[in-house]
Amino acid sequence: MIAFGAVVALAMVLLHGWLWFRLVRSTTRPGRVRRWLTVLTVVLAVLPTAAVLGRRSLPFGVQAPLDWVGYTWLGVAFYAFLALLVLEPVRWVLRAVQRRRPVPEPGPATEPEPAPEPADVPRRLFLARSLAVTAGVAAVGTAGYGVWAANSAPVVRRVPITLAGLDPALAGYRIVTFSDGHLSATYGGRRFERLVEMVNAQSPDAVAIVGDLVDGEVAELREDVAPLGDLVSRDGAFFVTGNHEYFVDTDAWLTHLDGLGIGILRNERVALRRGGGSFDLAGIDDRTAAASGLTGHGADLGAALAGRDTAVPVVLLAHQPVQVEQARAAGVDLQLSGHTHGGQLWPFDYAVRLDQPAVEGLSRQGDTQLYVTAGAGYWGPPMRVGARPEITVIELQVG
Repeated sequence: MIAFGAVVALAMVLLHGWLWFRLVRSTTRPGRVRRWLTVLTVVLAVLPTAAVLGRRSLPFGVQAPLDWVGYTWLGVAFYAFLALLVLEPVRWVLRAVQRRRPVPEPGPATEPEPAPEPADVPRRLFLARSLAVTAGVAAVGTAGYGVWAANSAPVVRRVPITLAGLDPALAGYRIVTFSDGHLSATYGGRRFERLVEMVNAQSPDAVAIVGDLVDGEVAELREDVAPLGDLVSRDGAFFVTGNHEYFVDTDAWLTHLDGLGIGILRNERVALRRGGGSFDLAGIDDRTAAASGLTGHGADLGAALAGRDTAVPVVLLAHQPVQVEQARAAGVDLQLSGHTHGGQLWPFDYAVRLDQPAVEGLSRQGDTQLYVTAGAGYWGPPMRVGARPEITVIELQVG
């Protein structure tokens, strides 16, 4: 956690250093205004770092407003940085044009005066302020849209997927899946109740929750997670751990979810049946579980699939899409994952591709199909830009 905090702090210094240079130093003359804006920039740089590091030390009631302010500003700052970056070539061109314009000669001086500032300073200030205002409007507008999108009702995506060997009795079987609820100081309450209601409205045969459900302890989020007890499905609801489950008391959460009627799949599988047909639903721990230090935790696909009838299709729940590498080697028919948030804040989806084989949607990895849901909640900035929250209805079809 200390190392992660150090990385966050360094990122904040670099980000806010650039913002200070373009939004404060370039737009003001030396003096009181610049000093106060510099102090404000330092305070704003500290807020996101404090929000990250405070999760394990601050009371939940204190953490909530800190998260809202710190993470919301982080989202605005990120898009201000992008806007200024895009406007940088514009600044270069306009500065070049300014230099070519003749500068008025100063009139005759009647008495000695202090050395005047360069004659083009007013032009530079006007240009810098104009670009700063443009970047600010773009950043606030984008972040505002992101806040709306992140807190709006999830999109329901219906995805028919054909499985070879699926018994005709199972045609149309509905697995309703979501991931990355990230229940926390800034997400929960009525929004999560609405999510559960929308899941139930799809008349699921089974519900699959593929990790990163919580960002807090049971005592802090007990009421927020309670709606899971109202899930209604023919064959039950199932859960696998994500990496964020290992930032909290993992075992306490698994016990609590079990008490809410959620089936925990930890390197194991269950047979789901309709009529005379069946398929296996398997689940494995997150790929970070082995490094958590918790006894018995760690992804073990071999244990989950041991002894199964290979003529029966298998659907695997695994939080991170990259776990499909093992699934493909093991002959898994379909893997359902989350983790990526669909990028959450464009253009982060391009960075996600460096670590994961897919960011969202259905793809084929060898003979294994992979569906990555964009997630229901958010982490960090309470925003989503280019990746709406979603619930996915997987409709199994006969191959």
